[in-house]
Amino acid sequence: MHHDAVARDGAMMDLAFSMARNGSIQGGCPIGAVITDTSSGRVLGAGHNGLVQEGNPILHGEMAALRAAGRMPSRRHCTMYTTLSPCMMCAGTIVQFKIGRVVVGDVTNSAGNVAFLRERGVQVDLMEHPGCIALVRQFREEKPELWSEDWGGA
Repeated sequence: MHHDAVARDGAMMDLAFSMARNGSIQGGCPIGAVITDTSSGRVLGAGHNGLVQEGNPILHGEMAALRAAGRMPSRRHCTMYTTLSPCMMCAGTIVQFKIGRVVVGDVTNSAGNVAFLRERGVQVDLMEHPGCIALVRQFREEKPELWSEDWGGA
């Protein structure tokens, strides 16, 4: 991968991580996401999990970023940066809207649905961002009931 692309990925994951930290500071689930235009790198939307803040069980980080990005005729040209490997709902949404690439900051705390995405033609790049991993590890230890609720219950 070209040096500029690696630097862009790092900067976008850092932005997603800052969204996750904001969600955590607000008492919510520490998962953030950013959606960009793949060619220009322009940020189209960013957000964090809003289960606690909005009482919305489907407002995961990826969904919040998509909501912030709003309408567009196609998302094939987009890259989704997410701090945690996507749950099935978010992975399905990524496939539904034909987002071409996903960069994942943490597959340590949850393997998510990387194989599902790849089987459907999505390019998935794993970053294993130390901050993302540590933030979710701490969250899972301190608030296991909220982690369970966010992932659909026991």
